[in-house]
Amino acid sequence: MANTNQIREHMEVLGSDGVHVGTVDRVEDTGKIKLTKNDPVSEGVHHYLPTDWIERVDNHVHLKKESSEILAYFKAA
Repeated sequence: MANTNQIREHMEVLGSDGVHVGTVDRVEDTGKIKLTKNDPVSEGVHHYLPTDWIERVDNHVHLKKESSEILAYFKAA
């Protein structure tokens, strides 16, 4: 698992295919990343991603899963 201490508010979150899937609101104590509800992808809802989906963190949060799988996860939640 990546070091969540590197994750900052407003960082862009990308699927493994490089497609934007959200913007960080904050890292929750529950081990999930809370995404902003203002992001167009979120459709006005806070979404949460497990931190074990993180591949790496640089200027962006890069996930191990492709954007289509992540967006399907949002719809199922």
